[in-house]
Amino acid sequence: MIGLYINWDVDSEIINIGGFPIKYYGLLFAAGLLLSMSILKKIYKKENLNDSAHEALFLYGIIGIFVGARLGHCFFYDFDYYSKNIIEIILPIKKTITGTYKFVGFSGLASHGGTVGLIISLYLYSKKYKIKYLKVLDLIAIVAPLGAAFIRLANLMNSEMIGNPTTMPWAFIFKRVDTIPRHPAQLYEAIAYFIIFLVLVIIYKTKNITIGNGFYFGLAITLIFTMRILIEFVKINQVAFEEGMKLNMGQILSIPFILIGLYFTIRSSRNKEMS
Repeated sequence: MIGLYINWDVDSEIINIGGFPIKYYGLLFAAGLLLSMSILKKIYKKENLNDSAHEALFLYGIIGIFVGARLGHCFFYDFDYYSKNIIEIILPIKKTITGTYKFVGFSGLASHGGTVGLIISLYLYSKKYKIKYLKVLDLIAIVAPLGAAFIRLANLMNSEMIGNPTTMPWAFIFKRVDTIPRHPAQLYEAIAYFIIFLVLVIIYKTKNITIGNGFYFGLAITLIFTMRILIEFVKINQVAFEEGMKLNMGQILSIPFILIGLYFTIRSSRNKEMS
């Protein structure tokens, strides 16, 4: 602690084995995914869906999320760089000043791209396993905020996506960035997403309201991306071109998701037979 503030000085790398780093980001990303899949297994059983469909969901999900998140970052946040270094979009390497490449892992993943990638991969999944598309989206939506929370905790461990300066007593001083007390924006998002997850689980378990397919999907993305817009106001900009913008790229990209979410939430509430 420095004063009343939290002195945050965590090395993002847990261990390095033969030049291959094991980082908190990858560990927490995997943990969130595995925990979500474990919860989904119980939901699949409750919905009378077979085990083979659940097992295949992991592969479709991880490919969709990862490919979408990677392309989203490269195209929306750092297109100028990656348009000149296309191989780095695909491989976890980075070109050094000497012209050689070194293994660095994938350091750029965008949640908006990951969401789009997941939605596309789930469409292919629903066709393959003959499950209604909106039903698949609903089931995934119940656990999606939990996975998102783990990713934000990973950002915290990396001391990235930090907040603006603040004098709040719970401020973090991210020593690997500077010595300024800042909003722990990653923690704000993680907590918000955990709460959204709990809300969705409670609604699903109690079923106190009658709804049609698409409700959980709509509610999840509405709440997730509304919180994303709000928390971005206390977060530093991720890229230089966002300086001077009233809404940054993360906020702008969140608006279409909120509109889509509201559409499905309202429509499914009105049409209980929606499929």
